[in-house]
Amino acid sequence: MNAWRRLLLAMVCGVAVASIYAAQPVLEPMGHDLGVPAGLTGWIVATGQCGYLVGLVLLVPLGDLVDRRRLIAVHLTVTAAGMFLTATASATWAAFTGLALAGLFAVVVQTTVAYAASVSLPAERGRNIGVVTSGVVIGILGARIVTGALADLWGWRSFYALLAVLSLGLAALVLAILPAEERPNRPAGYGQALASLGELFRERALLTRGLIAFFLFASFGALWSGVSLPLADNPWQLSESHIGLFGIAGLAGALGAARAGRWADAGRASPVTGLALALLILSWAAIAQLPWSLWLLILGIVVLDFAVQVVHVSNQHRLIAAHPDRTSSLIGSYMVFYSLGSALGAAATTAVFTAHGWGGSSLLGAGFAGCALAVWAIDRRLPSGGADPAPGTAGTRRTHAETNEHTPIERPAKTSQPLDDPPPSPGPMPTRRTR
Repeated sequence: MNAWRRLLLAMVCGVAVASIYAAQPVLEPMGHDLGVPAGLTGWIVATGQCGYLVGLVLLVPLGDLVDRRRLIAVHLTVTAAGMFLTATASATWAAFTGLALAGLFAVVVQTTVAYAASVSLPAERGRNIGVVTSGVVIGILGARIVTGALADLWGWRSFYALLAVLSLGLAALVLAILPAEERPNRPAGYGQALASLGELFRERALLTRGLIAFFLFASFGALWSGVSLPLADNPWQLSESHIGLFGIAGLAGALGAARAGRWADAGRASPVTGLALALLILSWAAIAQLPWSLWLLILGIVVLDFAVQVVHVSNQHRLIAAHPDRTSSLIGSYMVFYSLGSALGAAATTAVFTAHGWGGSSLLGAGFAGCALAVWAIDRRLPSGGADPAPGTAGTRRTHAETNEHTPIERPAKTSQPLDDPPPSPGPMPTRRTR
């Protein structure tokens, strides 16, 4: 994993995730052009999230069966087709079909993260995941900047056309630059890979980290899927390009993603998660001041995106440390919670804003963040909930720190013959050793 390969993987993540979130700064003109009522424009983003959810269940497990490098290229190609359909759609159903298709195959992000984890040394896994995941942050927030600028020049469709071209170009680079993985042990087939998802969903670690991710990204979606509406309204009345510039403030989250990987490698993922969730709640106090101060909004955006990415990277690192042999299925299962939370935040914030204004949307986002912190706190109080993998042991199935310190060590069952007696021999029996 040299620097150029990390950069390529980060770009893949950025372009793929941008296909889902590109509509956020242009919800108003896009909804008007497609005939979507104002109170339902959040479903433009939520449609991609729903497709993404289906892809997490049906497509991500393929990464444990086939060469992930080729799978990444195929997914990027189909994502490009969905973006092209959206860019050229003249009817609402066609645009929504394109958004759903792009969202379905945008799960290339999880396949890419799994690839990065599988080719990394254990001691560097958190760092590499953090760098690659930073591409997700740049894609989500950078898309806002570029979409807003292009929308003012050539309309909202131009950015979807650009994404289609970038996806095809990245697919070619992936096949040309990235090496194939060495994975001798793989599941027997696709059915077995799907069945293994059910086993993962019964594990406490996945359920806990998944619930945190659900509320975390519901809070994230409440901001970024709703903030364009009050910024376009009185008293600010900003254009799409100006609204998109607020994504620059959120790019601080990319720094958070890279730093969080180093903290996780050092064994501090759990306490850092709690601190980041507390900051997430506080960020909404500043974001709620949007009707009176854009500077406080910017401050709140910086803190929110930093906190979200710290928690997100820490969650993935802890889960991969427990199951390094099933990274695709594990990340896909975890991201089901992410997708559901993002869709909930996107759909709910526009409805709440229409009924109660930005104050209502801010309370909604803070409430989601509070639920995530509550899940973390409850897990910490349970036995072994706060343990992190020891530094440098992220590649093992389970580390000593992850086991329950109150669980007694299992000993062999007693038999009729003491375990320390020597086996019978034809000669004289040796003297029995005292236990």
